[in-house]
Amino acid sequence: MTTKNAGIHIDIPGSDPLRLTNLLLDFTGTLSCDGVLIPGVVERLKELGKKLHITVLTADTFGTAETQLVGLPVDFHRIQTGRDKKIFISGLEPSHTAAIGNGRNDIQMVQMAGLGIAVMGPEGCAGELIAVARVVCRDILDALDLLQNPLRIKATIRE
Repeated sequence: MTTKNAGIHIDIPGSDPLRLTNLLLDFTGTLSCDGVLIPGVVERLKELGKKLHITVLTADTFGTAETQLVGLPVDFHRIQTGRDKKIFISGLEPSHTAAIGNGRNDIQMVQMAGLGIAVMGPEGCAGELIAVARVVCRDILDALDLLQNPLRIKATIRE
């Protein structure tokens, strides 16, 4: 994705404001179930792509991620470990990044992000991830909707 995105700005009472320009997403178990995008994800990614630079980082367990993401406003990077995700977010401005995942290999990425979100999808969620996430959502659709409706984030993480 090469366009300049507007970002998402949220003033948080009792905390530093969030100024998000990047969104990092896991694929397997987060955006997809059994390697297929969860219904409703495509539309939400297209809308969020107007505001945020979106990158999908995945070990791609089912080998379908790249094909599933064709035509969407996302950059795709195949990784091997959670350490790879940590290295990737370190190359960005972590405080300006939202990260969403469901697995153990998402822990460091979610922990480093300005807004780390754990999702409880059909493939489950690692308990260790829930412990470090700033927000926990019941599924990816709710997590992506939070970013489209920043007052929901404000209500969740304010003092």
